[in-house]
Amino acid sequence: MERNSRYNLIKRLQADLPRGAPFDLATLATFGVSPKLAADYAKSGWLVRLAQGVYAFPNDHFSVYGALQFLQRHVPGLHVGGKSALALHGIRHNLGRDTLVLWGDTRYALPDWFTTRFPARYVYARLFEWPDNMLAAKTLGTPPGQPDASCVSVAERAVLEMLYDAGTRQSLEEARNLFDGLRTPRKDLLGQLLACCTSVKTIRMFLTWARETGVVNVDDILAHYCLRTGSNKRWMSQLPDGTLLSLKPHG
Repeated sequence: MERNSRYNLIKRLQADLPRGAPFDLATLATFGVSPKLAADYAKSGWLVRLAQGVYAFPNDHFSVYGALQFLQRHVPGLHVGGKSALALHGIRHNLGRDTLVLWGDTRYALPDWFTTRFPARYVYARLFEWPDNMLAAKTLGTPPGQPDASCVSVAERAVLEMLYDAGTRQSLEEARNLFDGLRTPRKDLLGQLLACCTSVKTIRMFLTWARETGVVNVDDILAHYCLRTGSNKRWMSQLPDGTLLSLKPHG
């Protein structure tokens, strides 16, 4: 490719590609940039290679939301979940900068270019057996004040994701403080989520703390939804910090 053509093409990329997010070879191909030409642009300093097949403009300090939207195109079901989602809904305990909690529908290792910019961890767990795609989609959205297309768990889903982490990657004390911040959850939506939740520990912990706080009527939920609470025996487990967690089947 002639020098002028290469220069005109990179100028077109700079003019037409939005800033604030990385881009991949599929995006570059729509502009007529081959993998070899992308590598040449990176060697010349016109582009920065973040990882294999992933590029950005030099000195482009892209936002976490731009980076997440890029990842969402490559990772099924990727969304902000657990305590990070609760924080975006105004429910938080620590005022400092927390590690970003991301959930997804497949096993995935967050790339270094992402985690070096945005401290984050990724959770893959089949926490829900969805009866249909509608409920899964209904429980993801964009909280008020967040950029459009931000994919975040609604508070009712986020609290169950947070409880799944409680006692392992998140302290039990912090989980309880966050739970205490839950206000006026939608009972029917909680019931639907609990009914398709696969984690006995998560369900029992929710029922126990919900009884203690009165955030919802537990008996009403149990009367209307079939929950996987396991046997009639107590659920007992020793947490990594040595704490013994004991949960009754119905809270």
